[in-house]
Amino acid sequence: MLNTVVKQLLPALRMLASRENVLVARLDERESLQKAQLEEELRIHPFIEGEATILVVDETVDPDEIVADLEVKLSMWKEERSYYPDYVWIKDIGLVALAPNAAQLDEMLGKEASDYSISLGRLANKIAIVTGAAMGFGAGIAEMLFHEGANVVIADWNETEGGKMADLLNANVTGNRALFVKVDVSDAVSVEDMVSVTSRHFGGLDLIISNAGVLRAGSLEEMTPENFDFMTNVNYKGYFLCAKYASAVMKVQSKYRKEFFSDIIQINSKSGLKGSNKNFAYAGGKFGGIGLTQSFAMELMPYKIKVNSICPGNFFEGPLWSDPEKGLFVQYLKAGKVAGAKTIEDVKAFYEAQVPAGRGCRVTDVFRAILYIIEQEYETGQAVPVTGGQNMLN
Repeated sequence: MLNTVVKQLLPALRMLASRENVLVARLDERESLQKAQLEEELRIHPFIEGEATILVVDETVDPDEIVADLEVKLSMWKEERSYYPDYVWIKDIGLVALAPNAAQLDEMLGKEASDYSISLGRLANKIAIVTGAAMGFGAGIAEMLFHEGANVVIADWNETEGGKMADLLNANVTGNRALFVKVDVSDAVSVEDMVSVTSRHFGGLDLIISNAGVLRAGSLEEMTPENFDFMTNVNYKGYFLCAKYASAVMKVQSKYRKEFFSDIIQINSKSGLKGSNKNFAYAGGKFGGIGLTQSFAMELMPYKIKVNSICPGNFFEGPLWSDPEKGLFVQYLKAGKVAGAKTIEDVKAFYEAQVPAGRGCRVTDVFRAILYIIEQEYETGQAVPVTGGQNMLN
């Protein structure tokens, strides 16, 4: 039942109860709340002030009927009172809080009150997941989303660094919040749980950025089947799983707020636009990712879900390239990919010389493309190059 609540009820409630601006919502899942009788819960709940307003939905347990009941009761409530309730009690499920921002949800459900400013920015109160966001490129994207007002889920396998990243963002005195969720993007159960946790914590999902990726370079002779499978599962299958489970929530939101757009964005690569010597496993997965993007876009646009890929150039400053032990500069030097190169500096200079802009891609460059994709409502199924002129569309 809980998965149905997350996939259907919370996103529907979030949209049905929203005014001009879309709200955020959170389900209080404590065992005592789920088992408590309504009258007793409202009497003992320590966080509901006397003036708080509560809408009760207790006639049915069927998910479709609950949503239908919510739609009618919220409409009647708004007509009678000219405002919407602060809380909704749903039979056998628990208490859902509704608020203009996530910081207010914290206070409504018992976290210590703190000072915060209203979230401003071009993405104020959007709910976003970024996979592979604990470090590097993904962390930079997550930080920029947060500073534009979005509520951001830091989704990553690395619990230590992912938790630190969420704490760093939450140290800002703003109305939006960050949340760390551990995920293995190659595992269906893990990805579905990531989306479910996001929906329970914020009420839905407006944007998912499938950024998690791995790269192990090698020729046909060097590439093992195990490494090929590993890269394919993370880079290709992982994108499919993110789109599959994110779109289920986004479809519900579209149903109850007709002109509300959501976005699925894959961080692809310039290697998805042009083959890469002795790097076929990575390039092949990225080529396939653009095929997924185009196909998902046709299927999901009727639900106001835009699906696009961004194809960055080489992020020379990040650990993928510059790590002194496992970075691509080291790997390519050892693999002899750059003829005549004797040092890491030789390899780096070779790749920089291929970029008309004279430098590698940076997080800011990609983030500007992300903002464009989110803010426009007409384009979907695109692979947007951000390569400093190294790759051009034809």
